[in-house]
Amino acid sequence: MPSPPRRFLIASAPDATGIAHVEGAELHHMRTVLRLLVDARVSLLDPTGVEHHGVIDHYGRDRAVIRIESSSISPARPGIILAAAIIKGPRMDFIVEKAAELGASELWPLVCARGLVRAPGTERLARWRRLALSAAKQSHSSSAMEVRAPISLDDLIRRVPQETLAVICTQGAEPLSRVIRRAHPRAILIAIGPEGDFDDDERAAAATAGFPAAGLGPNRLRSETAALGAVSIAQGLLHDAEEPGEVAESE
Repeated sequence: MPSPPRRFLIASAPDATGIAHVEGAELHHMRTVLRLLVDARVSLLDPTGVEHHGVIDHYGRDRAVIRIESSSISPARPGIILAAAIIKGPRMDFIVEKAAELGASELWPLVCARGLVRAPGTERLARWRRLALSAAKQSHSSSAMEVRAPISLDDLIRRVPQETLAVICTQGAEPLSRVIRRAHPRAILIAIGPEGDFDDDERAAAATAGFPAAGLGPNRLRSETAALGAVSIAQGLLHDAEEPGEVAESE
């Protein structure tokens, strides 16, 4: 069986004539590291998550010119919105990258009362979006995780999509896996607090809005560990729910 074509990121969708350009670090990887020749088949992922299939037409000084033959929008995957409190430094980058690899469909950076970061800035937000796109490439995901603008918990409560189970993760609460099995959701939003956890007002607002509290085991977890553990649990259960047969009980 032939190996699948190599996948690369492009900065913009192909033009009206079906031509796309691979530039920068992706060009270096294509031409210098992999040494792909003209007419080699490649797959390109654009910033909207659309995948394009084509061949290398030629190399220019600062770009590879790709002749697109077909494009595809992958079928929707289970909706997992991770609303994660913004934390400092590379730990937030780690959440973004790994949540995308695990299959989260959206990331809503959450501004919390006890959070140490309140305004990450446009450059950091752009970096998170680049990380999400790179993670989609690396993990061969069918689409890239969307990174939204930062949001408060009050705004999050007002914007929960219809037919989405929204939960708030709290230590000592009923296991997340049990909450998901009972609700049988088609999509889920998981709110994860900062290191100091949500404050009393935030927890009360979530409870009033109907968010069930969900736990992730007996240990106290760092924010990034909780976020990725929750996405992993949700991804497994929502994926199993799409398959025929009954999901086995496990915690």
